[in-house]
Amino acid sequence: MITLHKIDLHRRLCIKKDLNEVCYWHNVLEAFNTELDHLSVIEKQLIKNVSVSSTILAMRRKNVMLMASLCKYEQELNRELEYGTTEYDLNRLKVHEQRRDSYVLLIERFNIFKNQFYTLLKKFRRD
Repeated sequence: MITLHKIDLHRRLCIKKDLNEVCYWHNVLEAFNTELDHLSVIEKQLIKNVSVSSTILAMRRKNVMLMASLCKYEQELNRELEYGTTEYDLNRLKVHEQRRDSYVLLIERFNIFKNQFYTLLKKFRRD
């Protein structure tokens, strides 16, 4: 028979796993923000294209919005870990997977943008 103690241990373990993943996402998004800073400088000094500059700003906005959303989610997880009693079920898993999908989508878009950006850079030659 599964005891309430084991259910609570499982709930806590799952929440800690989710918190660890959110922490990893934060680290990646912070690095992404730093990379956007570098790409912005390159765009201003070399490429000088309004469309590229606008795309960088849009990517930065999406990144900031996702980071804010993940901070709020992390607070919710911490509250649930500390004070909650709700079992970790399919609904909670689905919420976490939706957050993961948002993160993965932004990373995919950023990688597409970086490839386009580097393709633009190939046109420049130093003679």
